[in-house]
Amino acid sequence: MAILVPGVASAQTTVQTPDQDAVQVDEIVVVGSRIRRDNYNAPSPTQVVTREEATLQGFASTTEALQSTAVTGGTSQINNAYGGYVTDGGPGANTIGLRGMGPSRTLVLLNGRRVSPAGSRGSVGSADLNVLPTAMIDRVEVLRDGASSVYGSDAVAGVVNIQTRQGFEGLTLEGQVNAPTEANGNGGSTRLSVVAGAKGDRWRAAGSVERYERDELTLRDREFTRCQTDGFFNDRDYIDPRTGQSKCYPITTTGSNGVTINTIGTGSLAGVGAPGVPDIALANGVTYNRWRPNSAITSGLVGFEGVGGSYVNPNDPTSNIALNNNIRDTFEDRMLNESLISPVDITTIYGENAEVYGEVLFNQRKSSQTGYRQLSLDYAEGSPLIPDNLAFSTFAGNQGLNKGQNVGVRAFIGFGNDTSEQEVDFTKLTGGLRGDFIVPGWRYDAYVSHSRSKSTYTSEQFLTDRLIETLDVVETAPGRFECAQLSSNPGCVAAPALSTRTIAGELPQDWVDYVFRPVTGTTEFEETIVSVGIDGPLFQLPAGEVSAFFGAEWRDSSIDDTPGLDSQLGNTYNYSTSAITRGSDSVWEAFGEVEVPVLRDLPFAQELTLNGSFRYTDYDSYGDDTTYKVGAVYRPIDWLSLRATYGTSFRAPALFEQFVGATSGFLSSGADACNEYGAEGVNPNRVANCGAEGLPKDYYATTGVQVISEGGADLGLAAETSTNLTIGAVFQPTLPSGWGNLDFAVDYYEIEVENGVSQYGASAILDRCYDSNPGDFAADTGFCALVSRDPSDNSLTVIDSYVNLATDIVKGLDYTLRYRNDVGPGSVLFNLAVTQYTEVSSKLFDEDPLEDYVGMIDNPEFTGTADISYAWADWRVRYGVEWVDGMSSYEYYGENPATSQYDLATDDYYLHNASVQYSRDGWTATAGVRNLFDENPPTISAGVYNRVGNAPLYSGYDYLGRTAFINLTKSF
Repeated sequence: MAILVPGVASAQTTVQTPDQDAVQVDEIVVVGSRIRRDNYNAPSPTQVVTREEATLQGFASTTEALQSTAVTGGTSQINNAYGGYVTDGGPGANTIGLRGMGPSRTLVLLNGRRVSPAGSRGSVGSADLNVLPTAMIDRVEVLRDGASSVYGSDAVAGVVNIQTRQGFEGLTLEGQVNAPTEANGNGGSTRLSVVAGAKGDRWRAAGSVERYERDELTLRDREFTRCQTDGFFNDRDYIDPRTGQSKCYPITTTGSNGVTINTIGTGSLAGVGAPGVPDIALANGVTYNRWRPNSAITSGLVGFEGVGGSYVNPNDPTSNIALNNNIRDTFEDRMLNESLISPVDITTIYGENAEVYGEVLFNQRKSSQTGYRQLSLDYAEGSPLIPDNLAFSTFAGNQGLNKGQNVGVRAFIGFGNDTSEQEVDFTKLTGGLRGDFIVPGWRYDAYVSHSRSKSTYTSEQFLTDRLIETLDVVETAPGRFECAQLSSNPGCVAAPALSTRTIAGELPQDWVDYVFRPVTGTTEFEETIVSVGIDGPLFQLPAGEVSAFFGAEWRDSSIDDTPGLDSQLGNTYNYSTSAITRGSDSVWEAFGEVEVPVLRDLPFAQELTLNGSFRYTDYDSYGDDTTYKVGAVYRPIDWLSLRATYGTSFRAPALFEQFVGATSGFLSSGADACNEYGAEGVNPNRVANCGAEGLPKDYYATTGVQVISEGGADLGLAAETSTNLTIGAVFQPTLPSGWGNLDFAVDYYEIEVENGVSQYGASAILDRCYDSNPGDFAADTGFCALVSRDPSDNSLTVIDSYVNLATDIVKGLDYTLRYRNDVGPGSVLFNLAVTQYTEVSSKLFDEDPLEDYVGMIDNPEFTGTADISYAWADWRVRYGVEWVDGMSSYEYYGENPATSQYDLATDDYYLHNASVQYSRDGWTATAGVRNLFDENPPTISAGVYNRVGNAPLYSGYDYLGRTAFINLTKSF
């Protein structure tokens, strides 16, 4: 990745020639300012990534380049490893957030114009990097500085501007293949593209067509994901007595408790336990309520061995201690078919022309994810589907599948794999006019842009109403069943009788086809922009020309997410539900920027330039506001430049934060605030409030907490406000002849967001409700108004809306160095970039202390990239290293690293890559290897962070393993 030194050198546009000289292009606009300039001593640090350097690193798409450590500074990004998680933009969307402040606070531009959000489901709110072209890109400019006064809302943490090739002529064919060598041949990608262009005296036109495909990478394809273990120290990993090895668990990071599959739940009964039942349980009247098939068992529950239950504490005959011997089945081979990296198929068409210009971008993304599904099937008490040896059982009250009857037996079935699919069609049409204004030296640019993202998303779901009818059966002949209400439910297929085959997931296909159905929703996001701007010189000062830019813009956006009807009606069994998300917002803005050269070519004042910008904004959703930014560049002597900026920013709430329809999700039963509330040291208010609900002091929840998320428009949701400070220095000493050129820069940054748009979080709501004054609790006011408990099974439901409450602070330093020198027949170029975070803190409520996350897992204190390349004649070779600092979360969780049973630390992580490039007669061939030494991600213990296998789910780590790549380009 080309890391050009911020400031004098860095904001410069470069074309990398074989001898690595920089060819300067006059009078352009570089991200961070709207003023054309023929010098690049900008007050804001800017990073430039060239297309050639991205190719040398082996990146097959713009998305891969933008999510690299060099651009993101090591902050975690939503990428293709998040297919099984609920993310903004839906599965398959890839986003970028600078400074660790998330994609909603980072603005993405294409040729200086906004890229509208795209994706699926109701939380579409950020640009999906998948829509960006790759073949037509000339460079990427990254501004890691607040710029709301220059670009408007969203530019809180920075701006990413993708600049396409200007003035391209001819025809270029390009192909690239990336092939992992350690993943059974899976997870590879290919890209094929055609770029064409022509120009005349007053016109130019260019465009590209490209296709990008990436194969699926599954858990089976990588050794470190094939068997997820707890990863505890002190021999706490559970050793399966059947294999003598640490037990494998699914990707859900549930730890030793895992999920129960291939077992049944019954009323408590004495019987034969599976190997591994503790001696203390066997000696104290153990009874079982979880069983797995074992044909060798001839006593107790014939044909089954016990894998979970309870026993009596020998010191308290009235007690009932849960038996959690971790030997129930939690893993089967089909779990390894889950997607580690989801497959994707992207087609992009891009075209542009000028001076009466147009820009057309068509993009289609097809992505999918393979998951694994458990099915908990309730057989009603007395059902003819239950065999005689289980007829005694009453497992629980009706859980919703048995028309009011008690559950006799619950079958925990390892159902198998399911598939989710998304198809997103994105269109961006732009038409504009630019040219000389009526005032000499001034130019104008006016355009209209309309973007539309339309997606369909489909997931396979068990339909509750169909399950209910298939479980209500009559026996028509021995071993033959049909639905009792078949006349009113034509096509109904009776559920399979309870048997060892059923428990193992061997289910009749006609029944599966009836109850397991695709549920499809649609999402549309539209945005229209009308913008006009003029720029040019105001007047002349002794130090130079005062330049200015003035403009106005109107934007209108709308979202309409309509989930499948079964999802809206809550008819998807044991799965989240979603309501319709529908809303719109519009804004008009007036803005300006002025740059004033104050001093030039004076003793101790080689240059002093001031820059200021302002913006007035009026949103329909929350009213008007103003932002500003001031900056200065001071060069006292030739080899030293000092710069600083200070500004205010704001972010209007995204449409989904305002209008997202009620969407259900779940927390584990352990989130119930009343679990074991009678223990010593529990808040007295909590003790009183849990007791007031009739719960025993040793209560422990057995059902998950349902969480309903919804938009905050009706609650008066307002915009975030923030401040941004950057102070930096650039050193460019003149070295002795033959020593080459050295550039070094260091920048300090500080961003503080107030009134951040966020959610309380279900855990915070529960804690504050149950710890509140008992009088307020009884009155159901404050946070308790957001909590309800079902008296029939004590299950909790929490309403969690978007509100203004959070404070987020990010502080740190960027260090960049570049050295170039002629050596032998060619030239050598060395780049080094290091990002240091000194504070990444946040809090939800004013009275909360700030929690600093620097150095914790997912928040490394240091990240860095370094590369060295040598170019001569037609050749160029490159070697690069990406570094992520080791991380540790022991202190956050109050653990002593020397005595803790958890592994909560990661070592330093290095990715090496090497490449060679040859160019001649219009041909360019680039070949290389990423992750040269096949470095696996570090491991941590289960139950604390989301994991991939035993590794943290973190975008700074490579899950593909060693990957060879080759890129061929032919220009005519």
